[in-house]
This record gives sequence, C-alpha cells and structure tokens, in this order.
Amino acid sequence: MKLTKNYGMLLLGAWLILSGLIPLLDLSFKGLDEVMTFLAVAAGALIAMERSQT
Repeated sequence: MKLTKNYGMLLLGAWLILSGLIPLLDLSFKGLDEVMTFLAVAAGALIAMERSQT
C-alpha cells in the first residue's frame, strides 16, 4: 500500500476515521475536543498550502 505524500490529506483521513470511531466505540478522554480541533486545523492548513503551491 502506498501512502500519499500530501500530509494534509493524511491528517484529514485520520480526522475522518477518528470522528467516525468516537461515537461508534463511545470513546472519550480529557482533551478529545482539542485533539480533534488540532487535527482539523492542521489538515486544513496543510491542504491550503498545497493548493497555493500548484
């Protein structure tokens, strides 16, 4: 399996997987909202930077 070199898309994929697993598995821990927010902001920023370079 080949992973993408676009780190924004990797973070977006991680965010999507986590956002699906959290309610499915009833996951919760202190700081979960901050982790999800950080992943979303980081993915968005990296995707925006990638788009501006092309």
